Amino acid sequence: QVQVVESGGGLVQAGGSLRLSCAASGRILSINNMGWLRQAPGKERESVADISSAGITNYADSAKGRFTISRDNGRNMVYLQMNILKPEDTAVYYCYANIHAGGSWNTYWGPGTQVTVSS
Repeated sequence: QVQVVESGGGLVQAGGSLRLSCAASGRILSINNMGWLRQAPGKERESVADISSAGITNYADSAKGRFTISRDNGRNMVYLQMNILKPEDTAVYYCYANIHAGGSWNTYWGPGTQVTVSS
């Protein structure tokens, strides 16, 4: 079975840093896009960053200059380095990956990891 699992969330003070990791596992043939979404209480889910298999990246305006997305194709992992964190970054962060497995392409989601930034 294909699974996607996040790690690295936690509590951090404003101005601090966190590095989120996401691992895809299973009988995977290939992965194209990978990325991160987040959802704060009372707010809509929003895209934070994504990266293609070729390394092309996209960022939300709120993340530009502070966050960096990267991936390790050999390990089927994607990362989100978050610097200069702000209280408004507090949210549950979800990882996704578009994966070719079992003869088809599907999008897989992790269960989420909580990031809390204190002021």
